[in-house]
Amino acid sequence: MLQPRVVTLTNGAFAENCYLVADPECGDAVIIDPGEEAGLFLARLRHEGWTLRAVWLTHAHYDHVAGVAAVKAATGAAVFLHAADRGLYERLPLQAGMFGLSATAPPPPDGDLVEGQTVHVGECAYLVVHTPGHTAGGVSFVGHGAAFVGDALFAGSIGRTDLPGGDTELLLSSIRDKLFALPNETLVLSGHGPQTTIGAEKRSNPFAKLVAGINACLRCGAEVRPRPWGCKTPCGNCGFAYPLGDCSD
Repeated sequence: MLQPRVVTLTNGAFAENCYLVADPECGDAVIIDPGEEAGLFLARLRHEGWTLRAVWLTHAHYDHVAGVAAVKAATGAAVFLHAADRGLYERLPLQAGMFGLSATAPPPPDGDLVEGQTVHVGECAYLVVHTPGHTAGGVSFVGHGAAFVGDALFAGSIGRTDLPGGDTELLLSSIRDKLFALPNETLVLSGHGPQTTIGAEKRSNPFAKLVAGINACLRCGAEVRPRPWGCKTPCGNCGFAYPLGDCSD
């Protein structure tokens, strides 16, 4: 199977991870979350000899979209994000001002990302997975053994939920129901910090890990949510039923 090339470019005041993803055979590339240092991204594209075809946004916070205007102006690449983050995207200058910074108003998006959509760079395909909670329109791009998750999940942590559009329970649901359903060996490429794997975060992430007998099945380890009345809860994965709550019927 053709494997894309991935280049990580950590940049800006928030040490945001921007990613270039390219089909090594045809030289087509996309950029995921172009942050503050557009010049850095464009220089690397020239160095590699790649042609930028699209901008994919995991979400619309300032540190992930500050470079969109410059990148689009230089390359003409189409811009895609989830519709639920359009309002946030359009308020980019206001977002920047909250941190004492400035930003150019971004260009209108060229299209929406939706749950279940397949997006391509050359012959390499990625599935769009809606993973809200950090923002309402947060998405992840999953394919080729990796997941570009934006600020939903980090090595040993999860995204903040105290900004507009944030929702802790929704974020945990996105992580546990969607990201943790991926194979354990899936590489997690986050918006900040080092890479990790789905398996590592399921075992050790202090905010999202599954604990057998508390929020995970005692038999297979899949997530099990207690019923509101605390009675026997069957595992949706293997069917094992056991008390998980405050009664023992």
